[in-house]
Amino acid sequence: MGTIKAFESITLDGVMQAPGRADEDTRGGFAHGGWADGFADEVSMKFAGEGMSQKGAMLFGRRTYDDLLGFWSAMGEDNPFTAHLLATPKYVVSRSEEPLTFANSTLLTGEATETVGRLRSEDDTPLTILGSGELVRALHAAGLIDVITLMVHPIVLGSGTRLFDAGERADLHLTRSVQTTTGVVIAEYAVDRQGD
Repeated sequence: MGTIKAFESITLDGVMQAPGRADEDTRGGFAHGGWADGFADEVSMKFAGEGMSQKGAMLFGRRTYDDLLGFWSAMGEDNPFTAHLLATPKYVVSRSEEPLTFANSTLLTGEATETVGRLRSEDDTPLTILGSGELVRALHAAGLIDVITLMVHPIVLGSGTRLFDAGERADLHLTRSVQTTTGVVIAEYAVDRQGD
């Protein structure tokens, strides 16, 4: 059985919407896009590099897949993040059967919890989700996420899509934490399962 890790940038008030750039996700009239700009440093880049060096595959919701890979592939392959994104196997959960644009991509159509649950039980490849809030919320509610890594930025936005909304209690335990020079706290949590 494989494991699933969610890797998310969030604000102190839990907003995960559009950390990368102003036009990334303006749904709901969100006007704070690009809020994570200026917080990257050597510490956060080293942490991201560790994740990229581990074997596994990526798991995306369709919207994040199209946006993230579209943006980074336009940057060219001369940076390690683009090269990693393009070379790594990618699974994309989608209600649409529209073909995927980028190499090494596999479409998972149907109900997310069923298709991802089946993939997780049949394949022991570790999966990492980047962004993809709707997918993370659905998989977390179904008990399919094993690890949640948060890059908590010292910002309060007051509006925007939050990583977690109303739902049942979930107990986590901290397995690792790193503080960056820009005030970002990277916290890795294992999800405790009932009976574990």
